[in-house]
Order: sequence, then C-alpha cells, then structure tokens
Amino acid sequence: MITITDVAANELKRLLAQQENPKVALRVFVSPGGCSGMSYGMAFDDEEQEGDEVLQHDGVRVCVDEMSAMYLGGSEIDYVDQLMGGGFTIHNPNAVRSCACGHSFDTGSDAESARPCS
Repeated sequence: MITITDVAANELKRLLAQQENPKVALRVFVSPGGCSGMSYGMAFDDEEQEGDEVLQHDGVRVCVDEMSAMYLGGSEIDYVDQLMGGGFTIHNPNAVRSCACGHSFDTGSDAESARPCS
C-alpha cells in the first residue's frame, strides 16, 4: 500500500511525541481540487475510521481512507530537509503528472477538476 522512508518515520516520531497522545496517527488523504486535479493532505488524527487501511512503520501509524487508498497505492512518504523549505512529500506512481508545487497530481482521469495555481 504506502511505504514510509526511515527519514520520514523519524520526523513523524518527533512530531507525534509533541502531541502527547499515544492514539494519534498520521492520516494521509487525497481530495478533489488543486492545480492538477487531486490534492494531497496530511493531518494528525486520534480515531480510526471504518474502512481505513492502517500501516505501521517503526512505531509510526498511518491511516488512509478507502477512497484515498485507490489513488495512493504504491506511494512512498518521504521527508526532505532543504534550506529553502522542506517537508513531507509523496512519491506517487499513480500520478501521470504533478504540479510544480508538489501538492497536487493527476491520475489521468481527474484533470477536469483542476484549477489554476494560486
């Protein structure tokens, strides 16, 4: 389903420790919109939803809802630390194109919902 690099897992462990709630997991999702048709999203969540796919990597839990799992299968979550801004990134083999911002993608069937970059 989704994999997490060791670098991303270490950064997630650091951020999750700040939440001071052992039930908190990273929720990864996609939603319609963005400049390429679909947008990535990540948030902390302390409740699993019915139908969630849950993965564990080195003590980090990641939840993905059923709809998002269709778009994210085979993806890798990584963390990039750069001088001019870094952060989490998703390498998605299902994306046929991505926006330069890296926050949205097109699988070939969702371009009709694309909107200009802001």
